[in-house]
Amino acid sequence: MDTSSKIYVAGHTGLVGSALVRALWAAGYQNLLLVSHAELDLRDQAATRAFFMAQRPDYVFLAAATVGGIGANSAVPATFIADNLSIALNVIDAAWHAGVKKLLNFGSSCIYPKLAPQPIREDALLTGPLEPTNDAYALAKIAAIKLCLAYNQQYGIDFLSLMPTNLYGLGDTYDLEGGHVLPTLIAKFDDARRSGATEVTLWGDGTPLREFLWADDLASAALFLMQHHTAQDIGGWINVGSGQELSIVALAEQVRAVIFADTPTPARPKIVWDTSKPNGTPRKLLDSSRIQALGWHATTPLAVGVTRAYADYLAQNVNV
Repeated sequence: MDTSSKIYVAGHTGLVGSALVRALWAAGYQNLLLVSHAELDLRDQAATRAFFMAQRPDYVFLAAATVGGIGANSAVPATFIADNLSIALNVIDAAWHAGVKKLLNFGSSCIYPKLAPQPIREDALLTGPLEPTNDAYALAKIAAIKLCLAYNQQYGIDFLSLMPTNLYGLGDTYDLEGGHVLPTLIAKFDDARRSGATEVTLWGDGTPLREFLWADDLASAALFLMQHHTAQDIGGWINVGSGQELSIVALAEQVRAVIFADTPTPARPKIVWDTSKPNGTPRKLLDSSRIQALGWHATTPLAVGVTRAYADYLAQNVNV
């Protein structure tokens, strides 16, 4: 992949896609295809095929997806499975027809069984039941991995998949109800700061253990793999995580400390756990030893990332 290559970033306005664009520009790649959802609905097979045949990109990063937290996944599972199956099939098939040299598909750590041995290795895939609160989304992401593998086998191409852990970063969606855990915590604690609330209610009991990765670190891993490795090198798909985990209780306390840094600890809002709401998977730590052995490592500590994410949230909500 040289700097003159035509590169299509599907989902370039999202958390992962925007981080990819920053990484590509910083590395000198200027010939980027950046098409909005309004211009191209990747759920539309005919439109997706026509776009690929007209543009003929050399490389594709498939970061487009319908995403959300536990609440959203539980409320609209049909949307999550249908949208993500359609996007994966349409883009992967169109990329093959258009002669794309290489495609990198972004999956999710939720593809692995709910009770997979920890840290979770790549070979845990399909060895047990999924977490019920997001199994529709997970099944679509598993199908995308299998599509890449099948197209590689049948057509001799090089489409690989990357499985990130829980992500956060610049341009995230700070949704009080349907978002992912870390940006939702930022939104909830800042809402309490603005309103003067003395309590913040959070889902579950706070005991689940989670790993978090700064989205720009994920982008560096994706670019590293696209530049230097093939699907065969990595066994089809590979995990990407920070290697560090903490409980949701500890995460909530860390976010609260950042947002109320100028408030004495006794005056900060109390955290109340709503145990009528689901916890999700009890523990989810990826084994990222394979990509680390290839030479990639995460570089952004969680404390640094949370501070940057909160600054990003404030920039997005300057008039609130």
